[in-house]
Amino acid sequence: MLPDKIKISCLECGATNNYPRNPGGKAVVCGRCKTPLPEPGRVLEPPANQVVNLIQTGALPLLIDFYSTTCMPCHMMAPIIESLAGRRAGDLVVLKVNTDQQPDLAAAFKIKAVPTFLVMKKGFEIGRVSGAMPETDFSLWVASKA
Repeated sequence: MLPDKIKISCLECGATNNYPRNPGGKAVVCGRCKTPLPEPGRVLEPPANQVVNLIQTGALPLLIDFYSTTCMPCHMMAPIIESLAGRRAGDLVVLKVNTDQQPDLAAAFKIKAVPTFLVMKKGFEIGRVSGAMPETDFSLWVASKA
């Protein structure tokens, strides 16, 4: 049986919140800062300050997809990332960072190629891999890190 609530991190303050599985059309806000919470299981593409905030203060592990819109392997990985985000809702926050739009953030993480995937836990990089891979291999890699 599925739990009634799913854990989600607030993009503004990093607090872990319990998001109701069926909010009944109501807006769900952070218990700490009252900012609207993102729906669990969605791939998020926040601005750099929110990415850094989640890395520094979020309790849930993060999977960060550094990508470019002109990269074919990035396009190949997009549905795999979406699927993984849905399956791991409540266990993992999935973020995308467009390296063309946020080059400073990509440089801060020493991103040399796209796609590059990072798993972060409590401010520390736990794993990094670059390039496209089959869904099973990618899911297993993420599971071994997050």
